[in-house]
Amino acid sequence: MIAQNEMFEALPKPAPPALPDVWRASELARARVATRPSRHAQLDRELPSGGWPRSVLIEVLCQQNGGGEVQLLRPALAELAQSQRVALIQPPYLPNATACDYLGIPPDKLVWLRPGSGADALWCAEQILKKNCGFGAVLLWQTNVRSESLRRLNLAAQASDTWFWMLRPLAQAADPSPSPLRLALRPAAGAVTVDILKRRGPQCEQPLLVPLPDLPTRETILEVEHEKLDQRAPAATVPRMHQTALV
Repeated sequence: MIAQNEMFEALPKPAPPALPDVWRASELARARVATRPSRHAQLDRELPSGGWPRSVLIEVLCQQNGGGEVQLLRPALAELAQSQRVALIQPPYLPNATACDYLGIPPDKLVWLRPGSGADALWCAEQILKKNCGFGAVLLWQTNVRSESLRRLNLAAQASDTWFWMLRPLAQAADPSPSPLRLALRPAAGAVTVDILKRRGPQCEQPLLVPLPDLPTRETILEVEHEKLDQRAPAATVPRMHQTALV
């Protein structure tokens, strides 16, 4: 006769119920919002759910402006701009229609906002996100942002159907932020080095080298420099004395 305790031990134990909203810190989280692939294989493998999350504040901390941040976002922006508008708020450089068309962003889908101050720029971004007025993506460039403003923007993004990137200086990487995804960008030869400072998942120990075909490579730079050096110097102008003709 089998003892009662032995009988219960022989029965298979039921599997624990699945908890879709709970994730382990050792695993990449699965975003509950829509995501869009970055189209960079190295980066998508390290992003939760394999892409840029929608309806959240994404921080891109740049070592310098124009160091590859727009090229990194190019595939996602080009896809969104096919059917929705893209807002650029206080970009450091004047947008160029020819360059945007080359990047795959139709100029008629681009909205450039140039507020008079940083506070006005934050207000513009918050209103666009709150109103949910048909913008597929919003890019906001800022230098000094208080934590209260970051929280307001993150809450506004959560109530929208918009992909929202804020581009800030790399020097502010140590500042606290409610953003669930923070990336640090440094320019490299024909690529950018991406450090994932914050994500819903384990810490990313090694930086990622993401090739960008739109950036010049080291070989291209050297070729241009050699072309300049190989050019012959203009001949020196020799002063000449002309005698005055007597008539």
